[in-house]
Amino acid sequence: MPAVRLCLAVLVIFSLGSPASSMDVLVAHNLNALNGTTVKLSCTFTSCYKVDYSKFAMNWTYQETVNDTGDMFMTYKQRFTPVRTEKFEDRVEFVGNLDRNDVSVSLSDVQISDEGIYNCFVRNPPDRVQGHGVINLLVVTEMPTQGDSKIAVAVGATVGGLLAVLILSMVVLKCLRRQRKQELVSEEQKMEEDKMEGEGGAEEGTK
Repeated sequence: MPAVRLCLAVLVIFSLGSPASSMDVLVAHNLNALNGTTVKLSCTFTSCYKVDYSKFAMNWTYQETVNDTGDMFMTYKQRFTPVRTEKFEDRVEFVGNLDRNDVSVSLSDVQISDEGIYNCFVRNPPDRVQGHGVINLLVVTEMPTQGDSKIAVAVGATVGGLLAVLILSMVVLKCLRRQRKQELVSEEQKMEEDKMEGEGGAEEGTK
């Protein structure tokens, strides 16, 4: 399918042009929701490090446009806590699983006014990089026809799966490189210490 080929080409360009970091966030960048229903805003992350619940940080924010300031509506401080806002009231719920690196939320009774940009920010120390995922939500009054829906699902599943595998591979490679670098540094330090000990022994023998 031309659409699949185009998406694959974008993935190749992404993989060549974007160096992997040890923290990556996976989201559906464009999401349609039917007016009046509940939509899941999926957000998962990859990291070289296991989650330390005492240091982990996360928050969700909403922007009507890219020029607006983000309003926080979900945060994590030892536990996931919805931030009650005038806009969302009590319609937001945490539906992820931190043990599986999943910080997804759901938004119920979706309205046209809920359209906009949803940001998922994740920090998992000792990772220095903060992960950031962006979802552009479009609220529609009717979903595509069954035929169009099947095509969209097939394309989305294919691209999403390939993107997840690609990012996971990049993260694993980054982690392996970091581990190898740390091993080399340790070896150099040991050699330097052995050298200094050898020079110290030679000086004592001369005396």
